[in-house]
Amino acid sequence: MNILLTNDDGIHAPGLMALYQALRGDHHLQVVAPQSEQSAVGHAISLTTPLRIKKVNKNGAFFGWAINGTPADCVKIAVAELLTSTLDLVISGINLGPNVGINVLYSGTVSAASEAAILGFRAMAISLDTYKEPDFSGAARFACQMARQLPSLPLPPGVSLNVNVPARPSEAIKGVALTRQEISCLAERFERRVDPRENIYYWLDGLNERQDPEPGTDYWALQNGYISITPIHPDLTHYNTLTELQKLRSHLPSPNPTDGKY
Repeated sequence: MNILLTNDDGIHAPGLMALYQALRGDHHLQVVAPQSEQSAVGHAISLTTPLRIKKVNKNGAFFGWAINGTPADCVKIAVAELLTSTLDLVISGINLGPNVGINVLYSGTVSAASEAAILGFRAMAISLDTYKEPDFSGAARFACQMARQLPSLPLPPGVSLNVNVPARPSEAIKGVALTRQEISCLAERFERRVDPRENIYYWLDGLNERQDPEPGTDYWALQNGYISITPIHPDLTHYNTLTELQKLRSHLPSPNPTDGKY
């Protein structure tokens, strides 16, 4: 297959290289990734800044294109201008750290896969559940398996897969769980610091671990040693609330009030 690889950790990230090394023997790969880390930029795109592209070589050979933009920018410019062959699949990752729960909204890794799905391509994001001394080999092997299966899966238009792999040896992973997104709020805090000029600044410290995740969620799967696969889509409509509001249409404000007051 012709596969586009991208990420949010940057084109020189070890997770992207592990993914590239695992897939290159069986597929034609094209790499378009941010020139520097773009973690937690969500689905942002560049409107007021031109996108600059740069060829990146590794070991004396062309590796891919570095973009001074977001992960979603990378997918857009790849599809519109840079790809040299028809695209079959987009894989975003392997991300350093999990992308589960509310973090999915912030994740550049997930947003790259979502952008690909919006553009009509089969896509998945894949992340490893650790920030320290990562071993990407197991996640890379699983990505190869998913790449073979993804074209035949019954995914509706606009739906991508968010995959999270526990940071465990392969023999310690219990299996694969098809999950929903955990929606509980993260436990977060801001660490207060003072710089050498006695100016106060704050550093966001996100505490991602939940002690009591709901069974069937992405958090629960990771904490219990399962690979989590969650189908996601860009439709943020809450349909139950929409139905209830439609019942109350007569109580909603009018755009042309008879009394002239808004």
